[in-house]
Amino acid sequence: MKNRNRRQFLFLCAGISGCLAVSVLSLCLGNVHFPPADLPGILAGDKGAMSRSILLYARLPRMFAALLAGAALAVSGAVLQTVLANRLASPGIIGVNAGAGLGVTLCCAAGVLSGYAVSCAAFAGSLLTVAVISLFSYRTSASKTTVILGGVALNSILNAICESVTVLDTDIAMLSIDFRVGGFSSVSYIRLIPAGLLILAALAVLFTLCNELDVVALGDETAKGIGLPVGRYRLVFLALAALLAGAAVSFAGLLGFVGLIVPHFVRRYTGNESRHLLPLCAICGAGFVAFCDLAARLAFAPYELPVGILMSVIGGPVFLFLLVRYKGGRRYD
Repeated sequence: MKNRNRRQFLFLCAGISGCLAVSVLSLCLGNVHFPPADLPGILAGDKGAMSRSILLYARLPRMFAALLAGAALAVSGAVLQTVLANRLASPGIIGVNAGAGLGVTLCCAAGVLSGYAVSCAAFAGSLLTVAVISLFSYRTSASKTTVILGGVALNSILNAICESVTVLDTDIAMLSIDFRVGGFSSVSYIRLIPAGLLILAALAVLFTLCNELDVVALGDETAKGIGLPVGRYRLVFLALAALLAGAAVSFAGLLGFVGLIVPHFVRRYTGNESRHLLPLCAICGAGFVAFCDLAARLAFAPYELPVGILMSVIGGPVFLFLLVRYKGGRRYD
């Protein structure tokens, strides 16, 4: 136990250090480079108005967006995997991101491009998707593999509806292209702040419910025997996971595989106990997305590769590996 606690502490320190390092590099590197020591002076306006504008209105919101989106999607994936008892569940695979994307697309088609309305529309779309998947799983007593395949099918349907909307409303076609590949190049404080506040609130609530999440993971019979109203808590956890994914999608677009890769990586070092798993998923998810965004920005400079494409290249092989390893999730039983 002592060795395990020591390993968890070292992993926490490494995660925080890596996240901070990537954040600083994200502010310093780009088409215009800033020495790390000059960052305070640039923010204070001592290094020129142009440098301050670049840092304050381009680099800072992009850095915060990557950190918030990574934390939200990673924790959402960890919660979905626990509640659905399937390690292959994640917001991108079972259609939660696509549902949020449909909500954002419909909201933009109605003429609302930023603010809480977009975040709420994304949350509504993701929550509806979670409800459909949960109802499908419960009513059909589907296997864990079937649930994943049902989510993939629902993901395709929702993406097709989004494509139909963009074809019928050409005014949002360009916005849809950036949104569907995922990225942070057009993030502004107006889009980021409402969703960021929702993400922080949802994370705070989840961190206080770690014990209840562990009880839900034990199964319905055990949870009821302990006296936990498992149906009510399952609904709460699914709603919070949908809120996290929907809020992230509202400003980051459709970033895939974060909620799949990060929880698997973190579990190798922390185990399944939620009070360790969720905070470390938030830290590692934030650092992972920020690192991928930085790599996508620098790899083909002066051109920029959308970070969603890079994540798909990384996440696709990882998903296939996990699909073979866990045989559709059965090893999680």
